[in-house]
Amino acid sequence: MAKSSSLNVRVVEGRALPAKDVSGSSDPYCLVKVDDEVVARTATIWRSLSPFWGEEYTVHLPLDFHQLAFYVLDEDTVGHDDIIGKISLSREAIAADPRGIDSWINLSHVDPDAEVQGEICLAVQMLEDVRGRCLRCHVLQARDLAPRDISGTSDPFARVFWGSQSLETSTIKKTRFPHWDEVLELREMPGSPSPLRVELWDWDMVGKNDFLGMVEFPPQVLQQNPPNGWFHLLPFPRVEEDSGASLGALRLKVRLTEDRVLPSQYYQPLRELLMESVLRPAEEDAASPLAVLEELTSGDCRQELATKLVKLFLGQGLAGPFLDYLTRREVARTTDPNTLFRSNSLASKSMEQFLKLVGMPYLHEVLRPVINRVFEERKYMELDPCKMDLGRTRRISFKGAPSEEHVREVSLGLLTGYLGPIMDAIVGSVGRCPPAIRLAFKQLRHCVEERFPQAEHEDVKNLAISGFLFLRFFAPAILTPKLFDLRDQHADPQTSRSLLLLAKAVQSIGNLGQQLGQGKELWMAPLHPFLLQSISRVRDFLDQLVDVDGKEEPGGPARALVPPSVTVREGYLLKRKEEPSGLATRFAFKKRYFRLSGEMLSYSRNPEWQTRSSIPVSHIRAVERVDEGAFQLPHVMQVVTQDGAGALHTTYLQCKNVNELNQWLSALRKASAPNPDKLAACHPGVFRSAHWTCCLQAERSGEGAGRTQAPPSTPVNQRESHPTFAWVGAATLAAGCSRTHSAVTLGDWSDPLDPDAETQMVYRQLLLGRDRLRMKFLEDSNLVTTPEADTEKGSSATEGACPDALAHQREAAACLLEVLADLDQAHEEFQHQEQRKVAPGPLRP
Repeated sequence: MAKSSSLNVRVVEGRALPAKDVSGSSDPYCLVKVDDEVVARTATIWRSLSPFWGEEYTVHLPLDFHQLAFYVLDEDTVGHDDIIGKISLSREAIAADPRGIDSWINLSHVDPDAEVQGEICLAVQMLEDVRGRCLRCHVLQARDLAPRDISGTSDPFARVFWGSQSLETSTIKKTRFPHWDEVLELREMPGSPSPLRVELWDWDMVGKNDFLGMVEFPPQVLQQNPPNGWFHLLPFPRVEEDSGASLGALRLKVRLTEDRVLPSQYYQPLRELLMESVLRPAEEDAASPLAVLEELTSGDCRQELATKLVKLFLGQGLAGPFLDYLTRREVARTTDPNTLFRSNSLASKSMEQFLKLVGMPYLHEVLRPVINRVFEERKYMELDPCKMDLGRTRRISFKGAPSEEHVREVSLGLLTGYLGPIMDAIVGSVGRCPPAIRLAFKQLRHCVEERFPQAEHEDVKNLAISGFLFLRFFAPAILTPKLFDLRDQHADPQTSRSLLLLAKAVQSIGNLGQQLGQGKELWMAPLHPFLLQSISRVRDFLDQLVDVDGKEEPGGPARALVPPSVTVREGYLLKRKEEPSGLATRFAFKKRYFRLSGEMLSYSRNPEWQTRSSIPVSHIRAVERVDEGAFQLPHVMQVVTQDGAGALHTTYLQCKNVNELNQWLSALRKASAPNPDKLAACHPGVFRSAHWTCCLQAERSGEGAGRTQAPPSTPVNQRESHPTFAWVGAATLAAGCSRTHSAVTLGDWSDPLDPDAETQMVYRQLLLGRDRLRMKFLEDSNLVTTPEADTEKGSSATEGACPDALAHQREAAACLLEVLADLDQAHEEFQHQEQRKVAPGPLRP
């Protein structure tokens, strides 16, 4: 049974932050850490004590993570950024409420003694001899310790306490991955049994030593089950101090989803019920299991459910029939065509998520060139006289203050200069639009035409399509390019305003001019001629878009969410190269343009360069961060690959910032997820001066880097160059000192299809509504199937329904309840099996 965990984090806003700059303000940003590893960084909000971020992240994690932390910092142009405060949430606190956390939380001071990380490996034995009881503590090693020194490392030693006695290990200099392999023996003193405490410290020549973390084991654990294994380091127990909101507060939304996914055959009955729903005749739509599921779903969960259902039906080759089914139900319920698809119904959310899942490469191809221009040129544009900054324009031109009319004319020229290429790209993209989207829009248009055939509703068929394509896809992507993976960073305030104006114009075009000249934004009037001209082009574009032959066959071949040949990420990176010639190892780097698809990681001098080198994705065995101290540079990652002879090779790549690093790590880990023989451990440093910079081990060759099935070791003098790599690492790396993190990825549109996990989420959603489902089933079971009885009952769910429809509803509810009961039993059985298989292990402190 597979296990999965995902953390949905939304950093909404801050308030009452302290001023850190001499101007009386701050430039705050937020770092999001999971177990002391940065997984996200928000944008910097300049000159604000009440910043609004509104940034959302989904992080896929292993089930054993411990803590989620938010650090708020003030960005400084010169020197180190100032720490404002932090918020720490334990895994238990997040998981306590299935709905998650949604509240304002006060920031607390950052205590260096509480900033611990890493793990320690211990083996403890309780012995007895003629002199009495003895505790033997074998201190083997530690990993991922906090860096306390300016070099980015520490000088760690361990101190063991048992009762009134204490012993210390030797000090290992300049490492966060010390190997001691020392046995410390302590004799039991008279008195009550004592706990065992192991503390780690960073030795300092000047001043006091720095605390690195501790573990503690109560006497009963030492007696019954002596510790043996890896243990998470903890801070000293202390009373949590309340800053009294003096450091401000953050509004956070955090929700943890943990699932144990059963083998595929257990989900087959539920999948079949859902698939049959979309294959039934249209007249049975209202009585299908999918219709029952839609009624049970609340608005808060509708988007997540829509995403999982779209992916589930995509994987079964039934995305078209699924969307057609939801469209029929939505159109049948709509009486006013002006409100069609305007609510956040399951139909609207499913079509919106379908566009993101299937159409993201298409969106990137259409919008990225112009969006990049807007970011790079940073032109000042403004049409609203209430927001015009005439002084700003004067400072730029040095020709005196221009009039509002002049600023309006210049801004109009700039806006149309960006809007023109945007509209040219959109209306010229018919052939590049994915066939699945075109077929879905064709069915949508046909359904709307049948429901509203009147002449006065001639535009409704086009508005239904443009509402999704322009209002829910193109316009939001222009407004917030980072959320659609068009840019790595959020825009600055000036660029954000330019993007807002462009998004408003595209939105007006998508509305086909229905509200043009109305409302409060009359200052948009100078753009109206361009908008009206574009609207006529969009009508022709929509006609061509749905003019597609063929129809998706129900039960046809399953569709891959991202075809292997499609580029999922691209951009410039610094590719680092080690040349082991000379007395000193020389490190060089070169700027290369990288492209990642499901098949290949390729790179060249620039995007147009024809000669390209490539790394097959199937060869990747690990993708991990590299310590800053390895190259004295931040944001470096390593890609460890294995060639046909079984030798391992490492390529080092540097990114511009932490967000770009996380995105590349995530993309590479997802692409290589199916690969066999993934490494369980690797080195976060580099091999230099005859040792690894991370753990100081001198072995460069050995039994692989933590593979479960490592090939025979290869002597250093038999290393051979890899044909496609410019830099070649050790032929076979020494056993890694740090765990790999292949399960840690960012959730986005390129997440691979997983029918079992998606069906598990549907099962979880049904569990939340099971009581309502039972009530509906029982109420409908007791109904007398006569029109008179139906009228007397007056149930909103069955009012006006015929006896046959009621019977189908009862049948659908009964089938769902039966499937839920079977899945409940399967989960319980597997949980009992796991508990029986797991031998009693050491109790963790």
